[in-house]
Amino acid sequence: MMRLPVSALIGLCLTTAYFAAALLAPLIAPFGVAEIVGQSWEPASAQFWLGTDSIGRDLLSRMIWGGRTTIFVAAAATALSFGLGSVLGFFAAVRGGWVDQVLSRLVDLLMSIPSLISALVVLSVVPVTIPVLILVMGILDSTRVFRLARAVAVDIAVMDYVEAVRLRGEKQGWIIFREILPNALSPLVAEMGLRFIFAVLFISTLSFLGLGVQPPMADWGGIVKENKEGIVYGIPAALVPALAIATLAISVNLVADWVLDRTTSLKGGRNAR
Repeated sequence: MMRLPVSALIGLCLTTAYFAAALLAPLIAPFGVAEIVGQSWEPASAQFWLGTDSIGRDLLSRMIWGGRTTIFVAAAATALSFGLGSVLGFFAAVRGGWVDQVLSRLVDLLMSIPSLISALVVLSVVPVTIPVLILVMGILDSTRVFRLARAVAVDIAVMDYVEAVRLRGEKQGWIIFREILPNALSPLVAEMGLRFIFAVLFISTLSFLGLGVQPPMADWGGIVKENKEGIVYGIPAALVPALAIATLAISVNLVADWVLDRTTSLKGGRNAR
């Protein structure tokens, strides 16, 4: 029977709790996302477990709804970046030649501009909606995934068993999804955890700057922005979402590290046999 290490168990519990709260937000949030229920920055009490925010909304409810938005946008952007980046990276490695050069130079061009600056430029001229945020974040982050996927696939593509498949006459789709992808999962899984956390930080940064999730919707970066003035007066409302971002980042990385160790050890065991 598989036993989880303590670090992985802690990470799995925290990650599960955050995702469960995001999924069940309409059921567990005490108040609506924009419902004003008290005075500004009321302290924690039996009615308001985390107090209220700068305009009297229940902070716990805002955190639950904000976590739902933050996790959904980050997860969708991560899925898009991995779907786009890994497929193009594998395709570039398998095809080679001018296709590889064109895709690699295009990625170099996109990576030469800091992602935050690119996102700010795009979001300043288009309507800021959830689908637009996901699309912009996914495309910008796919460049990093492309680099990793291509580097891994180049090493795998020269293996004897891949050459045998080519000589057998299999199509490139078969080579990518049946030969390269299963052997590239370990680094991609580890990178997926990191990319998800970077997506959480990215959307939080955009919201803090005013070009992310727009009011009255909530996300953790926006909650920090709304309550940052309270820090001067010793009011911790802005620190609560910051703590949530930090603990989510740690927990997801603990799970990703365990999955990487697990898949690596299983692959090593198969190769030994």
